Amino acid sequence: MLSQISSSTDKSILLPFKKKILLVEDEVLFARAVVKRLQKAGFECEHAESLHDARLLVKQFEPDIVLLDMRLPDGNGLDLLSDFVAKNINTIVMTAFGDVTDAVNAIKLGAIDYLKKPIDLEELLLIIQKNEKTTDLQTSLDYSRQRDTIANESVQLIGESAAMQSVRQQITRIAQLSSLSDAVQPTVLITGETGTGKDVVARYLHASCVNHDKPFVHVDCASLPAELIESELFGNEKGAFTNAVTSRPGLIESAEDGTLFLDEIGELPLGLQAKLLNVLERRMVRRLGSNKERPVHARIIAATNRDLYQMSNEGRFRSDLYYRLNVITMQMPPLRDRGQDVMLLANYFRQMTEKRYALPYHEFSSTALIAIQQYRWPGNVREMRHQISRAVLMCTQPVISEHDLGLPQIGHQSVSPSASNEAQLTLDDAEKAMLLNALEQARNNVSKAARILGITRMTMRYRMDKHGISV
Repeated sequence: MLSQISSSTDKSILLPFKKKILLVEDEVLFARAVVKRLQKAGFECEHAESLHDARLLVKQFEPDIVLLDMRLPDGNGLDLLSDFVAKNINTIVMTAFGDVTDAVNAIKLGAIDYLKKPIDLEELLLIIQKNEKTTDLQTSLDYSRQRDTIANESVQLIGESAAMQSVRQQITRIAQLSSLSDAVQPTVLITGETGTGKDVVARYLHASCVNHDKPFVHVDCASLPAELIESELFGNEKGAFTNAVTSRPGLIESAEDGTLFLDEIGELPLGLQAKLLNVLERRMVRRLGSNKERPVHARIIAATNRDLYQMSNEGRFRSDLYYRLNVITMQMPPLRDRGQDVMLLANYFRQMTEKRYALPYHEFSSTALIAIQQYRWPGNVREMRHQISRAVLMCTQPVISEHDLGLPQIGHQSVSPSASNEAQLTLDDAEKAMLLNALEQARNNVSKAARILGITRMTMRYRMDKHGISV
């Protein structure tokens, strides 16, 4: 007998969408009580009274979770469990007999949990909700794994300042090292403030090495959930812990012979730092629940916005791991110290936003140019990308004004190219100074100076004539 019961939502528990639960239970009164409570909690439920009915409903209903009784009129629930596991349906088994053997067999076959009757409905609900939270986290991590193990996309390092030229030189040297020998490549530690582009440099390093066609695995140590971080990094064998229904490699293994990028490594828990140190020293990794070690061939790149040396002195970061990571260190400069790169980046993000959303060409007004150069950009390149993109998307005129940028008030500072000039400038004086500064950077190439300022060559010529500037 099949019985479909319409669902109702409990206002006290809000779910982003209704999860589907199939209850396979032959005790009708008990089943009605379970279904009513689950519906009240916001789940969509169906009820089957036999294995035969359950097989039919699984195809029609496509449940996310199955509550499976062990003793049914036409057989044992274990006969269906393997089918549910094969379809990646999380299954909780229930038995009225307290049969430990059945429970153990169910867990071995892939059940995520088991309950003995009589069942407390609130306990059942807590188990389901805990499983849903873990499943959602796992789904998110699986998506990240699939996204980041794809071969590295094309990346660009925008900037002509001395600081960025130094970064490029270091990348070139590291790429040369990787091509000279088959030996394990030295670990690279990228430091710098938040938003300076450490992840871009890591991808650029990967794109520059001989294994650029291999996976680039980005691991954000700050965002991995505490309850899953160890298994995500090191992998696990089937049955190593609750919900470990299959064996799976960790992110370290997934990097294969490509690049493993450990972003925000300063956030890694102390307990895992020793295991990571062991991986770096021995180039071997062992999955949770396994006795077998597997070789690690990936290049290791780490990044942090924190002072690992100070943290190690304070006991918040292992000093041996710090010294092991600190073989080759690259310091990313803050945007405020990159001079002419500020306008290059602003124009780059403007053009990319226009291209991505098929928008018409914009240019920055003179006051917007002044604001961009005066602003200190505490969030660095990441902040600039978001601010410029927002301004382009929201601006309905061909010229982006200072107001469109939405930058915090920074006062009336001088924008003279000379740091020693402290005189208060008028807007015309400031515009003329910026034109001269751009021409100096471009060695009097008008077209290049216009590109630096993000304006057309015709506009550049007009403003030069306006201020009596000739080359």
